[in-house]
Amino acid sequence: MNLSISEQLCYCTVRIECKNDVGQTSTGTGFFFSFKISDNETIPIVVTNKHVVNGMTVGQFLMTTSDQNGDPVNTNHFTVTLPNLQTFIRQHPDKDVDLCALPLAPILRFAESKGTRLFYRTFEQNLIPSKQQLDELNALEDILMIGYPNGIWDKVNNMPILRRGSTATHPCLDYEGKKEFMIDAACFPGSSGSPVLIFNSSGYTTKNGSVIMGSPRILLMGVLYAGPQHTATGEIKVVNVPTFQQPVAFSRIPNNLGVVIKAERILELEQLFK
Repeated sequence: MNLSISEQLCYCTVRIECKNDVGQTSTGTGFFFSFKISDNETIPIVVTNKHVVNGMTVGQFLMTTSDQNGDPVNTNHFTVTLPNLQTFIRQHPDKDVDLCALPLAPILRFAESKGTRLFYRTFEQNLIPSKQQLDELNALEDILMIGYPNGIWDKVNNMPILRRGSTATHPCLDYEGKKEFMIDAACFPGSSGSPVLIFNSSGYTTKNGSVIMGSPRILLMGVLYAGPQHTATGEIKVVNVPTFQQPVAFSRIPNNLGVVIKAERILELEQLFK
C-alpha cells in the first residue's frame, strides 16, 4: 500500500482512555516518537501530557494491525491495556513541563507474542526543527494538529481527527520566556498531548519570500497542553486542556488558542528510557 505523508500521519497517534480508582474516565492524545541511539537501534515511546495520566490507574488505547504484507488493516485493532498505568509512565523531570511518556517496546513484544503485527508510524528526531530551521520560519505559519477533540474519532478505522490552524505567536520565540508558543486552533478536551506540526505537502514560502514548489515540508513543532479560556463572567484563565468535562458553576469558553510545548523538550525525555 502506497501511503501519502498525510495518510501516514494518521498512524502516528493513539486515543488514550484513562480511569481512576473512583471510576472517573478521561481521554487524551498520545503519539509515537523514537529516539535514535545508533544506526541500528531506536527507542520507541508514546508521548503525552502529564495531566492526561496523573491520578489515573488504568490506561487503554487501540493500535491498528497489519497484514502479512505489512499493510494496515484499518478495521482490525489490538487493544493495549495498562492496568498499573503509573508504573509505565516516565515523567519529565521538570515539574513545570507537562510532558511524560511510556515505553512502546514492551507493547510491541507483547503483541508479537500473541501473533499480532502492529502498524504504526513514529515521529523521528530529525523532524524536530533545528535553530536554523526555526530562524527561517515566519511569524505566521500554517499548522496541523492531530488528535481526538472531545474524544471524537473514527472508531471503526481507528483514525484521529486532523485539524488545521496557524501559529499565533512566532514559533522561534519563547512565549512568556518559556519553551512554548501559541497556536490559533480549536483546542477542545481530548486534544491534550496532540502533536502540532508544520506540514506543507506540495510547497511553501520562505521567510525571504522565495517559493519552494514540489518539495514537502514537515516539522514536528511541539505538543499541545493548555489554552486560555474565559468564563461567562469575562474572567480569562490559562488552563490545561481538560481531559474530561464535569459540572461546574460557571462556563469556560475556549478562545480558540492553544499553548504548545516546543518539540525540543521531548528530547529531554531520552535519558529516562536508556
